[in-house]
Amino acid sequence: MSELFRKLPSMDAVLGRVEKEQDLASLPRNMLKDLVNTFLDLCREEIRSGIITREDALDLKNLWPRLRIFIKVQARPHFRRVINATGVVIHTNLGRSILTEEASRAVTSACLHYSNLEFSLQTGQRGSRYSHVEDLLCRISGAESGLVVNNNAAAVLLTLDTLVKTREVIVSRGQLVEIGGSFRIPDVMAKSGARLREVGATNRTHLKDYEQAIGPETGALLKVHTSNYRIIGFFKEVSLADLVKLGQEHGLPVIEDMGSGNFFDFQAHGFSFMPEPTVQQVVRDGAAVVCFSGDKLLGGPQAGIILGSKQYIDRIKKNPLNRAMRIDKMTLAALEATLRLYLDPELARQKVPTLRMITMGEKELKNKAQRLKNRIRRHLGGQVRSKVFPAYSRVGGGAFPEQDLPTYLVGLEFSSLTCDEIRTALLRTDPPMVGRVEEDFFCLDPRTIDDSEFTMVVAALKEALQEVDDR
Repeated sequence: MSELFRKLPSMDAVLGRVEKEQDLASLPRNMLKDLVNTFLDLCREEIRSGIITREDALDLKNLWPRLRIFIKVQARPHFRRVINATGVVIHTNLGRSILTEEASRAVTSACLHYSNLEFSLQTGQRGSRYSHVEDLLCRISGAESGLVVNNNAAAVLLTLDTLVKTREVIVSRGQLVEIGGSFRIPDVMAKSGARLREVGATNRTHLKDYEQAIGPETGALLKVHTSNYRIIGFFKEVSLADLVKLGQEHGLPVIEDMGSGNFFDFQAHGFSFMPEPTVQQVVRDGAAVVCFSGDKLLGGPQAGIILGSKQYIDRIKKNPLNRAMRIDKMTLAALEATLRLYLDPELARQKVPTLRMITMGEKELKNKAQRLKNRIRRHLGGQVRSKVFPAYSRVGGGAFPEQDLPTYLVGLEFSSLTCDEIRTALLRTDPPMVGRVEEDFFCLDPRTIDDSEFTMVVAALKEALQEVDDR
């Protein structure tokens, strides 16, 4: 055994070999040294356990193919691209909305060059970062003023801290939502210093409930759009218009947290099965302030957008907390590029990936599924049995929680693998691929797979099968 240990190549010899490989030599040297050490430790463990018994197996020439794969796999970035074959369009765990090509180019430019982030090209003096998107937001929504912070939770917190701190906020008991990661509206309200005043029952709240709760300590009325769940059956809630009228009678602002806010009117464009209010409707109905996310139905970068009456937005802008929550130049660049498309709603539907995927028709999806199935069959042959069958996709991101989107799935069945085994193996491919299991098939939903990714889908399946064969 001691002779085998002595046959292990030295660090200098291994690093010298690595530096001859262009794709590996570009890695930081300290990272390479750590990875080589780890690999050599694995070899030592294999010597101890009797897996390596021959001296020639430890020649660098013989170790190299395995060492090269080890370095490439271990040196992959932790934050990586993933192929989303689940059919969930706004997949929170997979990064929510995909940016438009225009937004991606704008972000790249913002990163590579200096910019007029807080510099006025008209005056040559210091400017406001909000000016890059505020006019667009107001033009699209009809609001008087607006600003953007780093996410919708920050938007709600900042709004309540500014307008209602130490006072009561009246909200329907049925709207005290919890979203992913155990994030709850009451917790945000408490952190802002506002005092929660619940009214109504879980399933039914009337206008008189709000009216009876209004008192000297009331600072605002809050309406929370239950974007991530629905109450059905014996249910009633107060409309925003009625709530605004009540607020005006008592001199109280009405704040609406829309969650995954939406600029695109799905119903007006023929998608009558998706009855969601738009930001424009909420502004028209008189909400003093409306808050929503930028990376959900809007299809832009992560952001919390605050729109409303100028008298309230001006106060929010001056809150010292605003600086702690402000967005950076990359978010601004991506958001402006995305918003510009909404000046033409049909152009937005075609170019914003989130809208394009949500509005895909069944005929297009069936054709796409068939093409993907044929591609897989052509390259994998007898290794997989495949079929195309109807099913449903989801919008995701807490939007349209009960709305099924008709789709067609490519179902795959492998002679040598179970669904769980192929699902696990695909998490280790480059790039990884995430699908779903239905009817005992591992399924790929073409709604969330771009045509340009078909080649990668096939490569990932090949890589997963090869990995299992090598074990």
